[in-house]
Amino acid sequence: MLQDFYKEIVLDHYQRPRNRGELSGADLEEYLNNPLCGDEVTVYANLRDSEIAEVTFTGRGCAISQASASMLAERLQGKSREDAEAEVEAFLEMMRTEENEELGDLAALKGIIQTPNRIRCATLAWDAFKRGLN
Repeated sequence: MLQDFYKEIVLDHYQRPRNRGELSGADLEEYLNNPLCGDEVTVYANLRDSEIAEVTFTGRGCAISQASASMLAERLQGKSREDAEAEVEAFLEMMRTEENEELGDLAALKGIIQTPNRIRCATLAWDAFKRGLN
């Protein structure tokens, strides 16, 4: 079942987060929290010649918020600034509307969220990254 597959993807990122840790001297460092549930995330990035050279995150909270931050860090690293901005927008749009198969594993976050208030958990890191770029 697709739902189970989605849960596995999210759990994998939660239990084995990619690029977790502070990035000292980062060009981008943005903290956001969700006061409704207490989730916190800080995203860090280094930019080189308008490329996202490195992305990491720290934080604590539910599986969805932390897995989403891990997925962001894995997906955006190595992308151009324009591609990263487009991916962030596409992800945020998907969370408001319908699953987007073009986003691959990110669709798992949309697929497991049963209640609207959990959308904030999934978008926390992405909103922080977007704010940091602006």
